[in-house]
Amino acid sequence: MKSRLYKSLFVGVLALVASAASYADIVVIVSAKSSASTMTAADISNIYLGKSTSMKPVDSGPLRAQFYTKVAGKDEAQVKAIWSKLVFTGKATPPKELASNADVVKAVAADPNSIGYVEKSSVDGSVKIVYEVK
Repeated sequence: MKSRLYKSLFVGVLALVASAASYADIVVIVSAKSSASTMTAADISNIYLGKSTSMKPVDSGPLRAQFYTKVAGKDEAQVKAIWSKLVFTGKATPPKELASNADVVKAVAADPNSIGYVEKSSVDGSVKIVYEVK
């Protein structure tokens, strides 16, 4: 009986750890050469939903769902619908989606007009944080 209880507790703890790990500390970054210093969630949402062309957004595949939910209040289906309409009408080009945090950091660092989001632990001196996603 005790072993069954311990097994259930162990599985529960693993589920909690996995759940916590799936929510990374996400930050929004720009090139260290960019003039931008801080941004609001509304500013970032406008860029990532095609309402502003002030910067070129770069998406991070692994963090995409969490980012859009927290910053724009949209799920992936809603974001896809917004971009489908913008692309169809010729009003905007969707963010380039990259596969890893390192790819996003590299792309953003290379272009002072780009903006991206990554796990906070991926930030290096080539980029700067303009917003911490809560």
